[in-house]
This record gives sequence, C-alpha cells and structure tokens, in this order.
Amino acid sequence: MAMTKPKKSDEPGQEPEARQLRREFFDDEMLDKLMAATDERGLSLTGEGGFLPEMIKAVLERGMQAELTDHLGYEKGDPGGNGSGNSRNGTTPKTVGTEVGDVGLDRPRDRNSTFASSLVPKGARRLGGLEDMIISLYAGGMTIRDIQHHLAATLGTELSHETISNVTDAVAEEVTAWQTRPLEAFYPVIYLDALVVKIRDGAHVANRAAHIAVGVDLDGVKHVLGIWVQAVEGAKFWASVCAELANRGVKDVLIVCCDGLTGFPEAIEATWTRAMVQTCVVHLIRASMRFVSYTDRKAVAAMLRPIYTAANEDAALMALTAFADSNLSKKYPAAVASWENAWERFTPFLAFGPALRKVIYTTNSIESLNYQLRKIIKNRGHFPSDTAAIKLLWLAIRNIEDKRARERAKEAGAPRGTPRKAPGKLVEGSVIQGWKAALGELALIYPDRINPYL
Repeated sequence: MAMTKPKKSDEPGQEPEARQLRREFFDDEMLDKLMAATDERGLSLTGEGGFLPEMIKAVLERGMQAELTDHLGYEKGDPGGNGSGNSRNGTTPKTVGTEVGDVGLDRPRDRNSTFASSLVPKGARRLGGLEDMIISLYAGGMTIRDIQHHLAATLGTELSHETISNVTDAVAEEVTAWQTRPLEAFYPVIYLDALVVKIRDGAHVANRAAHIAVGVDLDGVKHVLGIWVQAVEGAKFWASVCAELANRGVKDVLIVCCDGLTGFPEAIEATWTRAMVQTCVVHLIRASMRFVSYTDRKAVAAMLRPIYTAANEDAALMALTAFADSNLSKKYPAAVASWENAWERFTPFLAFGPALRKVIYTTNSIESLNYQLRKIIKNRGHFPSDTAAIKLLWLAIRNIEDKRARERAKEAGAPRGTPRKAPGKLVEGSVIQGWKAALGELALIYPDRINPYL
C-alpha cells in the first residue's frame, strides 16, 4: 500500500533505505518461515482473512497511536498528562479498503475530538493505491461493474457501484484543467483527426466522433492539445475546435495535416489565415483504394507511388496522367477522381524536401494513438455521456504513456548494445525523428514566422 513514496538511494546499485530497514528487522530467512507458515495453515496473503491485511492493520493502528501521543504531548499512562485538558478516549471501529483487501481498524480517539490522523484521515474509506488501481483498470477499458467484480474476486474488497464511479469522477477536474490549459503561441505543425466512439443517447446507442488534435512544438515534441466529442465529424465543428485552440493561445500554425473532409481546409483557414493545409497522403491513398478489388491493389498502388514520391508538382502531374490513361483507371475511375479532387490540397507537400515530407505526409502521429485507443474503446463498448468518453480517452492516453515509461525504465540499466524491446513514447512528449532537418527547411521557407519564436 503506497502511503508515501519510498525514499530512493542516490547511489546506483545501492539498496533503497526502506529495503535496508526491512532486512534489519525481517531477514529473508524469517520471511521464508512466515510464508511457509501461511501455507501450512491455509492462509492467503491478501483478501478477507489474509495475512497482509493483518500486518497493515497492526502497522496503521500503531502509527495512529503514535500520532495521538504526539497530538496529546504525553505517552499513554504518563502521569504528566493529568490536568492537561485532553486525554485518550478509547477507539472507534473503521473499515478501509486497500489494494490487498479490506482492513478493519480501531481508530483511537481523544476526549476533546480534536485528533485527526494523517495516516487514516477522517471520512476516508480507501487508502493507498486502491484508487490508483481503480483508475488504472477504468483506463484499461473495464466498466465499473467489471472493476467491482475484479476487486471482490482478487482482493475481497466490496465496493459499491457509486463508490467506484465517484473514484473515476474524481479525475474530472483534472481532465477539465488539462482540456482548458493555456497552449504555446506557435506550433509549426498540427495534426487533426477523429475516431468513432459509441455514446448512449436515451434508449439508443449512437456513433459520435472524438476529435483529437496533436501539436508539434519548435523542439519537435508532440503534445495532445485536446479531445472533443461531437455527433459527427464535420468541418463546422472542426472550425470551432480551431477557434478554441486559438482562444487558448495558439496564434500561428505553419502546416495543418488533416484528412480530405469537405470544407476542412476552409474551417482551418478561418482561424489561421496563413496556415498551409496539407491533405494526409495516407488518407488519400486509402480513399483511392477503397473501391479497388484485392487482386488489383498491388498494381494500383504501384501506379500511385510515383505521384506522391515525385520530385515536384510537374512530375506528379505526369504520373497522375499516366495513371489516368491506363486500363486500371478505366476500371476504377473513382481512384483517379479522388486524386484530382484533392490535387490543390495535396500539391503543397511536393514543394518540400525529404525531411519535411516525412513529417507532414501523414497523420500517423494521431493514427498510432487512435489504434491504441480503439483497442480500449472496443473493450469498453459504449459510454453514458460525451464527458465519460473524453475522461476515458484522456486516462487511456496517460495510462498508455505510463506503461511504456515503465517498460523503458526496466531497460534503462541494460549494457550498451543490448537490443531494446520497450516501445517509445506514444505521442505525449515524444520527439519526431528527423525534426532538426525538417525545422531547418521550415526556417528557410518561413523565416519571418519562425524566427520570432526561436
């Protein structure tokens, strides 16, 4: 149970002080005997009747007695306490939930009712990491009823539906603060995309679009700027998202990468008039391949590749013309039309060098995030409200980043040259590869807009 964070040793390879203290009073041989005794007597470590809840009970009760002694100013039975105006007044039974099960405590009292324990605060029903465990399970996609069953089955802790709901709702203020936090005045690149979530609307469950914005700062670090839920993904709502970002401090953006939604570029340019809107090339490829049969996909993909890898717009137009004149275009005219219709918003991409093209040709920074979030949404099913969906998506992003950070920490002390298997940062705080070269290109193209922020 994490009451306070253990003090870590400053020396690499040295045992933490908490572990040294444990070894002084409970050596490994004593713990082995203790474990053997619990097995012989058929006792479990956690849950109802478990050994660890009894240990926590003993430690917390002695800790509270020590706090009461400090509060009164004299030891139990000390005659010096006579006439002090306050004294011990028995105990009150109290049950608290912990990550190892419910623990029944005898909380000490004083006669004047002025004693308040910091170990077990008044009104507390859960201690230590139990709330963190509930939030982590919720962020992983488990419903409140699933969490309720899980805690009862694994820890023997019975929590009501309302209690678990209140724990998850406790992060609502933190989500609101994150969603309304001030942003930087300038982002060279912003990615905009949406994924579908299911929201209960009365007696029906309807699909809604969760809009996500990711900004890249001047250091190449990616940040999730916000999450918004709306009935459908539309240019009008994206315009309100851009306006909100501007109200939170974003004054200028060089490039906005998005899909080919009708009216999307105009919605962006209504807020940032000088922003260049780049249609995501990957979205464009997917749109052109949508009606292509599986047997022809390789051939169509081979015809499309010279278009988006062309050295300039003229070369790309020649490649598109070649595709339009081929037999495949006659078979799949919609594939050619998708490129022709998006040509104006696709061609700015061709004016940049390889480093910058790699950064803006796709919204993969959001796509990889959406992939992780879809797995959690699939487990969760539907949400009771838009707010619940935003809360879970925010918790999921934080949970995914924490999980990846722990995996990287395990490999931190590995010898140089050891293969690394831990994943990098998903979005928040990760740095775009090749950003230095890309920023150099941007600085040459937009010196008057970048230099004031460098």
